[in-house]
Amino acid sequence: MTEFDNINLEQMMDEGFGIVAEEINISDYVDQENDVAQTVFPILPVRNMVMFPKVITPITAGREKSKKLLEEALRENKWIGIISQKNPNDDNPSEKSLYTVGTLAKILKIITLPEGNITAITRGVQRFKVKKFVSNEPYFLAEIIKQKDTPPKDKEEFFALVDNIKDLAEKIINIDPNIPNAAQFALKNIDGAEDLLNFVAANGNFQPQQKQKLLEEKSLIERAKHLYEMMHEEFRHLELKNQIHQKTSKDLDKQQREYFLNQQIRTIQNELGGGPESDADELTKKAAKIKWNSDVQKHFEKEIQRLQRLHSSSPDYNIQRNYLDFFTDLPWEHYSKDAFDLNKAEKILDREHFGLEDIKKRILEHIAVLKLKNDMKSPILCLVGPPGVGKTSLGKSVADVLGRKYARVSLGGLHDESEIRGHRKTYIGAMAGRILQSIKKSGTSNPVIVLDEIDKIGQGIHGDPSSALLEVLDPEQNNNFYDNFLEMGYDLSKVMFIATANSLSTIQRPLLDRMEVISIAGYTLEEKIEIAKRHLIKKQLRENGLDAKYLKLGNPELRHIIDAHTSESGVRTLEKKIAAIARWVALQLAMEKDFDPKITVEKIDEILGVPRPKTLAEITDVPGVVTGLAWTSVGGDILFIESILSKGKGALTMTGNLGNVMKESATIALEYIKAHYDELGISEEDIEKKNIHVHVPEGATPKDGPSAGIAMLTSMVSSYKNIKVKPHLAMTGEITLRGKVLPVGGIKEKLLAATRAGIKEVILCEANRKDVEDIKKDYLKHLKINYVTNMSEVVKIALQ
Repeated sequence: MTEFDNINLEQMMDEGFGIVAEEINISDYVDQENDVAQTVFPILPVRNMVMFPKVITPITAGREKSKKLLEEALRENKWIGIISQKNPNDDNPSEKSLYTVGTLAKILKIITLPEGNITAITRGVQRFKVKKFVSNEPYFLAEIIKQKDTPPKDKEEFFALVDNIKDLAEKIINIDPNIPNAAQFALKNIDGAEDLLNFVAANGNFQPQQKQKLLEEKSLIERAKHLYEMMHEEFRHLELKNQIHQKTSKDLDKQQREYFLNQQIRTIQNELGGGPESDADELTKKAAKIKWNSDVQKHFEKEIQRLQRLHSSSPDYNIQRNYLDFFTDLPWEHYSKDAFDLNKAEKILDREHFGLEDIKKRILEHIAVLKLKNDMKSPILCLVGPPGVGKTSLGKSVADVLGRKYARVSLGGLHDESEIRGHRKTYIGAMAGRILQSIKKSGTSNPVIVLDEIDKIGQGIHGDPSSALLEVLDPEQNNNFYDNFLEMGYDLSKVMFIATANSLSTIQRPLLDRMEVISIAGYTLEEKIEIAKRHLIKKQLRENGLDAKYLKLGNPELRHIIDAHTSESGVRTLEKKIAAIARWVALQLAMEKDFDPKITVEKIDEILGVPRPKTLAEITDVPGVVTGLAWTSVGGDILFIESILSKGKGALTMTGNLGNVMKESATIALEYIKAHYDELGISEEDIEKKNIHVHVPEGATPKDGPSAGIAMLTSMVSSYKNIKVKPHLAMTGEITLRGKVLPVGGIKEKLLAATRAGIKEVILCEANRKDVEDIKKDYLKHLKINYVTNMSEVVKIALQ
């Protein structure tokens, strides 16, 4: 035990500072501890404090019961139980208003104060819990159960935590001016981990309820964890308090100086016409140049009067000033003049975008109607297609064609309705929604606004942005769009909105109903080559600092890049591959190496790596394997359907991460075969005594839908008859139990995927003929299409 001769115990007690008993010389006050057979203990209720074991704490008593208890306990050398009151304002507490867990204590000394109160210097001994109260006169007496602490299982973790608590306590002592200097000495000389916890818990600036929870915690490790969390919170509070204090002190030091400066500034402002009056005058002059209707004028005058009533130092002044700045920055009834030169418009669209005939036709139609009528509500177009086909860049081209300003709003991942409608201006950091911000930025009330990735809007706890767009994208409602920040309607009817999406499945039905959907399928091989020659190669030459003479790619080389190194509906991957080749050329130039600017197919494979193998014919060169056509959210694709026979009892097994609809298609196909095995030339014995397993590769990818029906049936028939399916043949269509072939969707995307994969022949339902006729003939010039109505025709065409 360490003793401190130079520590003034009574001074520390006067300061209300609890110290650990083992760490000071208290021989003048403490007799030898003697745990006598004391079964009933006097209970001293205390308020706004919690007693901890091994800590010496002064307790001032003013109630007569408390004074009597302390005097008798000291005279008879008894231990007392110290328990905290739940309500510190209760002058006459009952048994129910006391906590049940407290600390046994020994009275070391009693000091009588001049006003009649007494201060008892007490030392905590052990935690206890009240078993029952036996009397409340002349003071509380109770039978107790002594509580022992649960030692930590992981002592290494416990002692590390205690060290952290000690370090943090030293930091708190250093920055808290209310803690006496003696605390630093006491803290450094506490050896026991439990004693340190009790010392810090007793002296920490915590609420009594928090200290009581610490006292009631039996586990030492849990008590340490809770104490550490509370100290961290207290440390952050003290740091913030000190920062505020330092800042306030500086402000007070500068106050006199600033007073004179402010007086001078006020005089200068009066001379120059500055200050709040000048703000209002400036906004009024600005508003005089804006064209708006009488309702907007009345609203502005009302808000400018509100600004004039506010003091310039008021927080509301800046909010009102910012609001009026935004209000006057909006281009209310200012519209740019549309360009009606259809021939020029067509040339711009053809120059900027190769292909995409449908969207070009729709834009030219809009310009034509606008030219004839000279006044129409702008349409709301939704461009749907796979990534990389030019949906977003089309919006910029439309703005150029019409001679309008262009703005883009990215909606991907948006999950707060306020991003569309804005916040109320009374909120801190409030701002208008993205729609009005885009209009303000564009400077006109009839820009082209591209709402990018409208299918990827989220829904969070702050409302549904997709529902907020219902008003924006409704031509019947958006002439009076209400923004929460603006606090009045704004006319969006002249704005041309162009939304882009990869898939329609995630867009709300009411929102989809307000838009005119234009599907953009992928590009054919020929179109990709033209796009690369016209746009992509030139762009990469610019971005990599190259002249055209250093990089030459001909049609055969571009065809090889597209066939062997990409598999996509758009041209985004193609651009990345061309960029990789351009970077290789840049490296050769920078290192001053000799190279041939005419890049060959072999050099392309050397730069881009091993080409993608073309194994379509090899995959389907065995019985039971059929090529199907599928639609995905990123365009069309091909998939293979395999089936194989094994000995059994005619059971059907399906694998490949198939959805319910796809599984049903396989079941229907097998049932049809069982019902028509004679017509199909299949033996009954094979059906009854052989199991059939249907598998769709790429098992990690979920697959569903009815369009693989005819492919599954063809695969099964091929396996039963042991006859291969024609090479370079693909098919898509739904089947019925009667063997009828039904039409499916996504025909354009599927046929483009077939041409990319090297398919030469396709089987479709007769009802899909109208979908094929809508596709440009050049896209399908290398593709033979067979139209069927029933399964017998499919089998006849497909099997060799």
